[in-house]
Amino acid sequence: MDSMKTNRWLRAAERTLQPEKLAGGHRLLRVLALISSVVFLILGLTLGSDDAFTNDAGEATLEAQAESTASLGLPLPTEVNERVEYWMERFSTDERIAFEGLLAREGLYAEMIRTKLAEREMPEELIYLAMIESGFTTDARSPVAATGMWQFMSGTARAYGLRVDAYVDERRDPIRATDAALAYLARLHERYGSWYLAAAAYNAGPSRVSRALRRHASAREGDEALYWEIIDHLPRETANYVPRLLAATRLAQSAAARGFEFELASPYAFDVVWAPGGTALATVAEGLHIDVAEVRRLNPHLIRGVTPPGGAFALRVPVGSASAVVAVLGPARRAD
Repeated sequence: MDSMKTNRWLRAAERTLQPEKLAGGHRLLRVLALISSVVFLILGLTLGSDDAFTNDAGEATLEAQAESTASLGLPLPTEVNERVEYWMERFSTDERIAFEGLLAREGLYAEMIRTKLAEREMPEELIYLAMIESGFTTDARSPVAATGMWQFMSGTARAYGLRVDAYVDERRDPIRATDAALAYLARLHERYGSWYLAAAAYNAGPSRVSRALRRHASAREGDEALYWEIIDHLPRETANYVPRLLAATRLAQSAAARGFEFELASPYAFDVVWAPGGTALATVAEGLHIDVAEVRRLNPHLIRGVTPPGGAFALRVPVGSASAVVAVLGPARRAD
């Protein structure tokens, strides 16, 4: 795929949110937030995205349990059968252009996701769950309101420590949502002892997978082959889920040899500034003389186009622009 085709595909896939109106004062909070950002800049500290939030005790417990599972560090078995071959053929022919676009988008988040998988000793191939869930898009939304790159429902998202409210929806945050998704997958793997069953439960819900196992596999667990035994008793989408995952994995791992043409998108990268509550993304963009879409792209979780009221917020800004943003926010106004 040439660069023009790749960029056209990326622009079509990366829809942005429109800022909504917000009024308010809180001048003191602005001053305190700006002082915090200046201190970070003077000391030369870099605030990573993960440091802006803390996970709850429940998630920490799940992580500890997941790390104790011996099979976590093994590669994902990439079995090939008729179902997998069907999707490999589809992705290579009828859906080839779309699949090349997905391969291009992998560049946005590949390093981040693979690093987090390695830290948890989870199979690297699970990165392709995000591909088949959303095409690596942060604003993906299903007909049943599953949202973000990892397609969380709001209840599950909150259970895994994500913030979902009128101002912030961390299901759309690629970093925070990845943390939550991997914690959830690790828990499902601990429950079933199988990555195929864990993926199926991630898609359809654990109750459906457990019910199918009870009825059609004598409630056995811990064997990847069990997924194929119960596949005809799962919802159609879930029956295709693991075959699509395995097909995408095998094709992506041999993309060059198979003649796929694409250019990897530049990695998702940013600096962080502590911005006062109610800071409009449009104000930041105007001060930097850039399109507001770029600031929104870095902060897809700010669903109203402003930082939430009530306190300083870790705002993601273009790499190298932190000092300029601090200067912009000095006399900045809230969104009117």
